Amino acid sequence: MRAAWLLLPALAALAAYYVYLPLPGAVSDPWKLMLLDATFRAVQQTCHLIHYLRLSHHLIVLNYLICTFDKLKSVSSEDIKITDAVFDGVEVRVFEPPAKGDESLKRSVVYIHGGGWALASARTSLYNNLCRIMAESLNAVVVSVEYRLVPEVCFPEQYHDALRATKHFLQPDVLAEYSVDPSRIAISGDSAGGNLAAAVCQQLSKDEDLPIRPKLQALIYPVLQAFDFNTPSYQQNMNMPVLPRYVMINYWIDYINGDYGLAHELLVNNHTALNVGRALSFRARLNYKPVVQPTGTAAIVERLPALLDVRAVPLLADDATLARLPRTYVLTCENDVLRDDGAMYATRLERAGVPVTLDHFHDCFHGCMIFTVWPTDFSAGVRTRDSYIKWLDENL
Repeated sequence: MRAAWLLLPALAALAAYYVYLPLPGAVSDPWKLMLLDATFRAVQQTCHLIHYLRLSHHLIVLNYLICTFDKLKSVSSEDIKITDAVFDGVEVRVFEPPAKGDESLKRSVVYIHGGGWALASARTSLYNNLCRIMAESLNAVVVSVEYRLVPEVCFPEQYHDALRATKHFLQPDVLAEYSVDPSRIAISGDSAGGNLAAAVCQQLSKDEDLPIRPKLQALIYPVLQAFDFNTPSYQQNMNMPVLPRYVMINYWIDYINGDYGLAHELLVNNHTALNVGRALSFRARLNYKPVVQPTGTAAIVERLPALLDVRAVPLLADDATLARLPRTYVLTCENDVLRDDGAMYATRLERAGVPVTLDHFHDCFHGCMIFTVWPTDFSAGVRTRDSYIKWLDENL
């Protein structure tokens, strides 16, 4: 018994040591964020052990666990019709508010979920709840794209899935089927979904055969570049939950089908050093001075050309492409490695003549907008979600 009393404080101290993480003073709900991060780390370490033992790919296990846990807290709504469909071979989930007697056509949002191109789903409660609330608040038809994930497929298949589903929905007969106003459509996404939304919107702006294009794009803490992993936000937030720098680099490696052995090379920007000729022309498209090594490893870009492919890194698109884009909303969080990605994109769009709203939250963190349901309910999630929906309501 005496040994147990000695063991309990030791276990409590060990648990506190594992959970505690120094955070900036302005972070919203810091202890809840520490607990969320500790849970993520424990689950990820378990998944990596399973991967190491060659029992399954760690991302498959992680996604299974996320979806299993997620089923416990789904929130439904009798006022929104939710149906699953297939748009040009791509699964989607459609959220339709009830028809109103004085309204013939509705607004619409094509939404692309985040998760590092590898995790989550349009069917999980986190995104199901977000899209349901969007449909209710905006009285809009919301199409949530269920693109295929890593490791089943890698770049550019996620991009192609999102593009095919969106182009299918933009066809006049499909819009008529869902009673959608073709002049009031937005394309949106968060994190990796924001990356796909930005890339798809750029392609749609160049498609001369497309009769209907989005009126707006709305990007939530989007991933937009793999040129510089040493921006101020990458350095400032390298150990921040929910997306430390090393995790973001691993997501990139998985997405472009690279080798984890290249992680350190990417971390120090050896792939865009001065002696990497293919990176030279893109350096001029950045509206800041990146961290550039004098010498690096030119072979990385040769092996992984997606690092400089604008379909994967929309921030590097040329000015002519950016100038064709619609009115844009970019949400960024101070405590996020991707903060500067969004801020740089907003600046480039503004300089190209695109009306831009940069909605920055000083006390928020990456991924917060989907965390609005117990036990992962954050005030940051509600505030960012409400601000995002308000902008859509005022501009769509």
